[in-house]
Amino acid sequence: MCKECKKAILVVSFGTSYEETRKKTIDRIEADIQKAYPDCNLYRAWTSKMIIKKLKTRDGIVIPNVKEAMEQITADGITDLVVQPTHVINGIENDLMKEDVLAFSEHFSSIRFGDALLTTTRDNEEAISSLMETWKDLPKDEVLVLMGHGTTHYANAIYAALDYTFKDMGYENVFLGTVEAYPTMMSLLRQVKEYKPKKIHLAPFMIVAGDHARNDMAGEDPESWSRQFMDAGYPVECHLIGLGEYEGIRRMFLRHIKEA
Repeated sequence: MCKECKKAILVVSFGTSYEETRKKTIDRIEADIQKAYPDCNLYRAWTSKMIIKKLKTRDGIVIPNVKEAMEQITADGITDLVVQPTHVINGIENDLMKEDVLAFSEHFSSIRFGDALLTTTRDNEEAISSLMETWKDLPKDEVLVLMGHGTTHYANAIYAALDYTFKDMGYENVFLGTVEAYPTMMSLLRQVKEYKPKKIHLAPFMIVAGDHARNDMAGEDPESWSRQFMDAGYPVECHLIGLGEYEGIRRMFLRHIKEA
């Protein structure tokens, strides 16, 4: 903690109860930000009440929510704050986070928000390029199916737009769907069947490879994506790689802070 500093960055994440993926994703994002901005104090907040409660009960680890982090930041005398979410889209979590932060606006000279990961067309294209640096050797007769979270918020439209953008950028064998909204697993099954791949690779399109990746994507339940694709007759390989593990994705968050 730099006590003379009056500038700070608050990094807001949904959170995860899986230590292994947290270290590779959220911790790495925060470490990269602190390295890029050594003169700013760095604070952390998570938005998932369920995960915060689970970590406290199970591991004795206390993670502040946004309101608690803002109370600490105010008490520390910070005057200028940049808030950078690691949320993938500008959905419900992002909206509620901004409300919580702005409730403290009278205590600051300035509060600025960095964009969520996918906010502009440039973001979409850069995210795709960052992913495909890792997947550049994917054979044409194999497909990569990415699992996004999905939301009832209108921002969910970004997932279908991103799937289209993958194809538009020449990646016909990459498909993006969501666990809780559209594009659905049913639409993915139809599209993949039309492509006729020899093998399917599954990976999360989420910052961390947490519960959804391990259970809804790679789990043994008959409703998991891996089981559904296997039942449809495809060999499946699951890759538990969160978006935060891709260097290009972490660079995007640094750019968003700079632009804020």
